[in-house]
Amino acid sequence: MESSGDTGPLHSSPTPTSPPQPPATATTVVLSPCAACKILRRRCVDRCVLAPYFPPTDPHKFATAHRVFGASNIIKLLQELPEEHRADAVSSMVYEAAARVRDPVYGSAGAICQLQRQVDGLKAQLARAQAELAAVRAHHAQLVALLCTVETMAASNSAGGQHDGTYCGEVVAGSGRRSQLAAAAARGGAAPVDAHYVVDGIMQAGTVGTWADEPLWT
Repeated sequence: MESSGDTGPLHSSPTPTSPPQPPATATTVVLSPCAACKILRRRCVDRCVLAPYFPPTDPHKFATAHRVFGASNIIKLLQELPEEHRADAVSSMVYEAAARVRDPVYGSAGAICQLQRQVDGLKAQLARAQAELAAVRAHHAQLVALLCTVETMAASNSAGGQHDGTYCGEVVAGSGRRSQLAAAAARGGAAPVDAHYVVDGIMQAGTVGTWADEPLWT
């Protein structure tokens, strides 16, 4: 029995296909143990008291403290302190342990004594510098006072020409007397001046014959 009609080939419409998704992989975070637990070869728990202060990137820090104080003493000390003081305690222990390694006899006390000697030396230098500065200031004040006195005397002498009874005034008066004697000698009315001498702080002039023939004592 023959079929009455021909059947053509069946064509199905293409359906869009999405690209294949890669298989989902679970992300795992690997926590590295702290330097203390790594050195002690033990499991680092979540609330490890040493982990915040001894990171795995700085194992030498815990090794130095552990060499001097020991892990049990470090843990005991940190557990007895509040959390806000633990970081300072760890820094202090690490510093003291490093000083003890450098100087097994004196440790940090030797470094403190050396720093104290340096401070005492600097204090002594500062005291000497302050004393020298005070001396220089006093000398400067004396020079300023002397300069003011000389300027005042010069101004008073030039204004009134009066003798004020001071040493500087006597020197100025003596200079005036020498000028008068020199003028008299130039006029020929007096003997030539051979020497100058001081009597009671006043410069005077005279000839050799006036005093050379007199006896030194009677």
